[in-house]
Amino acid sequence: MPKIVRPDDCQPAKTIWYDRKKYITINFLIQKPKNVQVDIQDTKIILSCKDDEDNNIYNEIEFYDRVYKSDSREKVCDRTINVLIRKVKDNVAWPRLTKDTAKPAWLSVDFDNWRDWEHEEEDGMAEYEDYMDMLSDIKTKGVAPSMDDLDDLSD
Repeated sequence: MPKIVRPDDCQPAKTIWYDRKKYITINFLIQKPKNVQVDIQDTKIILSCKDDEDNNIYNEIEFYDRVYKSDSREKVCDRTINVLIRKVKDNVAWPRLTKDTAKPAWLSVDFDNWRDWEHEEEDGMAEYEDYMDMLSDIKTKGVAPSMDDLDDLSD
């Protein structure tokens, strides 16, 4: 892959991310991205593209920890570029995406998808038990009500 050069007149894309046991997900929020170049390396990612208004977009993120570049993927969508990156160390939570402790203004956590995965198996079992209880309640409610007293609406 040719080296991605930072354009002189560029701006970073608003970026959200979240952590899982084996991977991290990064979503670059860009309207109708075109000329997309993504370079995933062991220690960083570089994104370069243009948005729907022909603005040059450029993000370079030095990762908190090492990743498997060969086991990582990106997908370009209408409003985002989604990147799934495999962590070298499974089951190790990343407290932040970047190596640097200072958080850039354009980077934030995707709280809609964030999960405390350290207790994921226990939470999943509790969810399953709640579901089974609900099914059990449905079965023990008795006979279904007769619906012959409803008006026939099909004339």
